[in-house]
Amino acid sequence: MILHSSIYAQDAWTDKSRILPAKLRLISNTLTVNHSPNPNYPSLTKEPDNPSKYVWKHSTTFCSPTQDLEIVEAGSFIWYSPSGWQENIQLSKAAFIEKFNCLQGILKKGMCYTYEKNYRYGDQLYGGDALWYVIAKDATGKLYKGFGIIETETDLQND
Repeated sequence: MILHSSIYAQDAWTDKSRILPAKLRLISNTLTVNHSPNPNYPSLTKEPDNPSKYVWKHSTTFCSPTQDLEIVEAGSFIWYSPSGWQENIQLSKAAFIEKFNCLQGILKKGMCYTYEKNYRYGDQLYGGDALWYVIAKDATGKLYKGFGIIETETDLQND
């Protein structure tokens, strides 16, 4: 299940003197997160069954370079206004397995898992940044994180 929620928007980034939202602080940062292409530019949606006017096409990849880890959650925060980071998407372990094709929700050491069509759709051209994150645990329950920012721009691109 993907949860889009503004309920947590006010609590996501409580300490404006720190760059990360509270959920991501104080967890060891050992996982890698990459987006491609980045920065990301919109194009016209050419999908007949999609009513949105614009699409920002990109993929997101998570890797565990040092050990096997079990997914706890993944998701994103967005920054498109002066209020800063707001919680946007939260993927449960089951949703992560589906989107990233990650069997049993285990990030295998040295393997990368990609959400190929991590697209953003909309009817307005607006830019902003998204901070995608992953939280996973080892066999002892110790938590690890990874995060990466994707820049979404407003300059329309022709495909």
